[in-house]
Amino acid sequence: MQANAPAAALSLRISVTGRCQLRCRYCAPAGGDREPLRADALAFDEILEFVRILKRRYGLRKVHLTGGEPLLRPGIARLVRMLAEEGLADLALTTNGHRLARLTAGDLRRAGLRRINVSLDSLHPQTYRRLTCGGDVARAVAGIEAALLAGLEPVKLNMVVLRGINEHEVVDMVRWGLERGCQVRLLELMPIGAAQRDFAERFVPSAEVQEQLAAPFRLRPLPYEPGASSRNFLARSASGRAGIIGFISPCSNAFCDHCRRLRLTADGRLLGCLAQPQGADIRGLLAPGAAGQEALLPNCRSCKVGALHPPFSRQDVNIGGCIAPTLRIGQQAQETRRANALVRAVEEALSFKRSGRRFAEQRHMISIGG
Repeated sequence: MQANAPAAALSLRISVTGRCQLRCRYCAPAGGDREPLRADALAFDEILEFVRILKRRYGLRKVHLTGGEPLLRPGIARLVRMLAEEGLADLALTTNGHRLARLTAGDLRRAGLRRINVSLDSLHPQTYRRLTCGGDVARAVAGIEAALLAGLEPVKLNMVVLRGINEHEVVDMVRWGLERGCQVRLLELMPIGAAQRDFAERFVPSAEVQEQLAAPFRLRPLPYEPGASSRNFLARSASGRAGIIGFISPCSNAFCDHCRRLRLTADGRLLGCLAQPQGADIRGLLAPGAAGQEALLPNCRSCKVGALHPPFSRQDVNIGGCIAPTLRIGQQAQETRRANALVRAVEEALSFKRSGRRFAEQRHMISIGG
C-alpha cells in the first residue's frame, strides 16, 4: 500500500506513560497517579512495531511523544533513537520541561529528536504553582533554555488560556516567547475530565485572545494546512521582533474535517479523536518482531532426515523434505491476519472524527496524551 499511500499522511501521538509529577487542573484529577511506571504500559518494541506498520501502509510521517510526562518514562531517549532510525520526517515530544535541564535535552537531540513542545501556562511563580499543584516555573524555564541550547527547534510553548487565571498574561507570554525564538501556541480549554468542573467559567475562545493580541502585535495569517490543529500567524511587535504564534481552537473552530491524527494510549488503545469513548485495544495485535520472523526460518530445498534445524525433531521432518516451507506459509498467514486486524482498527479510528460529537468528558487528558 505504500506506493498508493494517501496524499494526506497520518500523524500519530503516542502516550508513553500516564504518570506526571504535576497535576495541572485541566489535565489530571487531584491526587492522581504518582506511582511507578505501570506494568501495562506498551513496551518500546510494541510501539515501534505499530509505527512501522503505519509507515509502511499509510505513509506515516509524523510521530509525537506525549504522556503524562514522557520524560518520566525510563529509557525515553532509547525510544526516540528507535523511532528516529525509521526515517520519520517529523519526530517531536511534549513535556512540562522540568527534567529537560538535567542533560536530557542534549540526550534527546543526539538520539534524533527534532523539536519539542513545552507546556507553560504562566510565567508567574504563584500562578504556575496554583495551576500545576506545586510546579516550579523556574524549572520549566530552565528546561526551555536547555532545549534551545541543544538545538531542539522549533521550541513551541503551549499555553492553555483560562479566564480569571492567566488570560491577562497572553501578551507577556507571546512577547517572552518571541524574544527567545520560541513559537507560542494559545490553546482553548476543552471540557474533558478534570476540566469539566469549571469549563463554563474558565473557557476563553480563541477569537477573544486574538483580539487581545491585535493591539501590541501586527498579525498576518500564514497558509493553513488542512487538518492541522494550529492556525498560525506571523506576529510582529512594535519593536520589529517577529515570530510565529498559533491558535488551537477545538471548541470554537474545530479542525475535524481533514484531521488524520491518531492517538495511541500508554496501555495500547487506539483513538481517532478525543470524542471517541473507548477506542480499540490493539496491544494484542502488536507482536514485536513478528513481521521479521520469516527470515529466521531455514531456507533450504533438500532438507533430509539427517540435517535438522533446531529446535525441530526427526518427527517434524517429512522423509525427503523440509517443514520450513509449511511453517513459513503458516506464519505468513498469521502475519496477514494480524496486519489486517490492525488496518481495520486504524480505519475505524480514522472514521471516528468529532464532527459535532461531544467530547468524551469522563476521561482525563493525562490518560490519553495531551
